Amino acid sequence: MLCNNNSTSPLRSFGSPWPDLNDGLFYNDLISTSSDSGLTLIHFYSSKYKNSAPLQGWLQRIHNGQIKIDGEVVKEPKAILRDGMELVYHRLPWREPDAPYLLQVLYEDDDMIALNKPPGLQVLPGGLFQQRTVLMQLQWRASKGSSSLAIQGSHPVPVHRLGRGTSGILLCAKTKVAKTSLAAYFADGTSLIGDSSNANMEQSKGRKISKIYRALVNGILNQDKIIIKQPIGTMRYPGVAKGLYVASPSGKPALSKVEVLERDSQLNQTLVQVEIESGRPHQIRIHLSFIGHPLLGDPLYDVGGQPMCFDSEHEDESFAEDGGYERPAKPVPGDCGYYLHAHQLVLSHPTKNEQVIKITAPLPSILRAQAETEELM
Repeated sequence: MLCNNNSTSPLRSFGSPWPDLNDGLFYNDLISTSSDSGLTLIHFYSSKYKNSAPLQGWLQRIHNGQIKIDGEVVKEPKAILRDGMELVYHRLPWREPDAPYLLQVLYEDDDMIALNKPPGLQVLPGGLFQQRTVLMQLQWRASKGSSSLAIQGSHPVPVHRLGRGTSGILLCAKTKVAKTSLAAYFADGTSLIGDSSNANMEQSKGRKISKIYRALVNGILNQDKIIIKQPIGTMRYPGVAKGLYVASPSGKPALSKVEVLERDSQLNQTLVQVEIESGRPHQIRIHLSFIGHPLLGDPLYDVGGQPMCFDSEHEDESFAEDGGYERPAKPVPGDCGYYLHAHQLVLSHPTKNEQVIKITAPLPSILRAQAETEELM
């Protein structure tokens, strides 16, 4: 049975405006290993959490009284840590960068909800965005008890990610059972890419989820259809603690199927549809730039699937008002400006396997083909 979200009725929206400041964060640590016992307070934080702040930043935080040991504020950086001590670092509230907060509901039942995420909104907490996220809006909605998210046992959480600058369909589970099933759909699709055996090719045809995106790229693609199989790995990059995802021959397998929808020779750009059978981070941005056609407006990825500017030797030790690192001067993955939209999703229902659901997110005007625009008019 096929269930389609297409309807002439307007989409429902929800969302609460963001407070001016978030609630700050508390980080807890227990000294329980011989390697930590005997360290000074400053050595512990500046080595264990060196990605959070430079040495001088951690000194500032200690002097500000932001760290407690066994419930007492300690302002002495050279205080010696002993086995069994409980440490709490309080990251003070801050104003997060501007972000939209309204979310459209594309599909919803007792097990899951599909949202139309606007560009500029982060999915999960990370970096400067700890409150202004899709996850927080889902939690606020559930706590108000105004929807089926408030039913007993609900567990509203995104089961995959979209880049902050990417718009479109974001699938979220409302129960633990649905979360397990949906997460397996995404994981299974990615795991099959690395094996070209006939058995896995047949399994790939029977995937339980299919994802189709729209993108606008620089330049004119000559071929109507392209299959990109470039592996994706990581490299050291300033401002990205776990490494930047890039095209890499030693990376993990990834597969994207690209189809040209419209060429604009006057503006030197091409509108494409992309189906991804794996889910590597920033896969579409990397793959399209790898073949020489970066997304229009992408501030990070350049031809070849590499960052536009990179200096691995330079490390900035300056720190912001809260002691943490200043925002990187170079582009980072969360920067927006490109045109990428998760347009269609077809999946087996996570608890009703006989039901197939097709979800479509309305296209931004810039990602519509001319014929589609004329049809709407």
